[in-house]
Amino acid sequence: MAAPANTVKPKTSPKSIKFLFGGLAGMGATVFVQPLDLVKNRMQLSGQGSRAREYKTSLHAVVSILRNEGIQGIYTGLSAGLLRQATYTTTRLGIYTVLFEKMTKADGTPPNFFMKAVIGMTAGATGAFVGTPAEVALIRMTSDGRLPADQRRGYTNVFNALLRITKEEGVTTLWRGCIPTMARAVVVNAAQLASYSQSKQALMETGYFSDNIFLHFCASMISGLVTTAASMPVDIAKTRIQNMRMIDGKPEYKNGLDVLLKVVRNEGFFSLWKGFTPYYARLGPHTVLTFIFLEQMNKFYRIYFLDS
Repeated sequence: MAAPANTVKPKTSPKSIKFLFGGLAGMGATVFVQPLDLVKNRMQLSGQGSRAREYKTSLHAVVSILRNEGIQGIYTGLSAGLLRQATYTTTRLGIYTVLFEKMTKADGTPPNFFMKAVIGMTAGATGAFVGTPAEVALIRMTSDGRLPADQRRGYTNVFNALLRITKEEGVTTLWRGCIPTMARAVVVNAAQLASYSQSKQALMETGYFSDNIFLHFCASMISGLVTTAASMPVDIAKTRIQNMRMIDGKPEYKNGLDVLLKVVRNEGFFSLWKGFTPYYARLGPHTVLTFIFLEQMNKFYRIYFLDS
């Protein structure tokens, strides 16, 4: 009887490197899509309260920002966007990987679709909690330019923002809006998982698609549309809460539900989807760029560290 052939397990990068690359890939993508994030936040805050709506459309917002704040104005809050990716993405990947491995059976059978969804939502919510301080700084930094000069907070960078928020408003303010931030992460993860697999299946059944990169792209775009529509009301609640000020010692909004009710009452039902275009336009490129950067870093690590 012939001796069984020795199977050599291929070398893989350690978990710490995977998490590091995940965070760096998200940060690299943010450098390209930060202007869209800024426009989305400005659109969501436009017309807040009794103020007239500053921006009619996303394009109007871009033109106004460039005219009034210059080219550097469109990248306001980049440091906060990078820190958000470093905290949120790394934590989410870490939690997802650990839970996925724990739920994988001894024979190597991966978790079923439902369990993957639960793992994804849990990882997303945990990452969102960890990333909330950077999110608060990002919302405030990107919204500053729309205010009169005497009302601006004037944070110089994300660390200056975090230190000043802690000193002036207390450390708990760093986690203001963490409930809608976590809720958005749960909605985004659930909507992406369900809509992507359903879109892919529906497109395959038309007979015009085969399982290739074009199918994945089309399914991703449909999934992005569904995810944007589902998550935007929660996102506007998060944005308004994290940017709010105290008026006569009382907060502008009591909670996320209060935000939604006031927006619908004062600005109209469809104002819950303000900033839809930049939000949707950001979602696709950010995902694609993240995976491109991730693949390149993994390739570099494999060539120079694993194969050497």
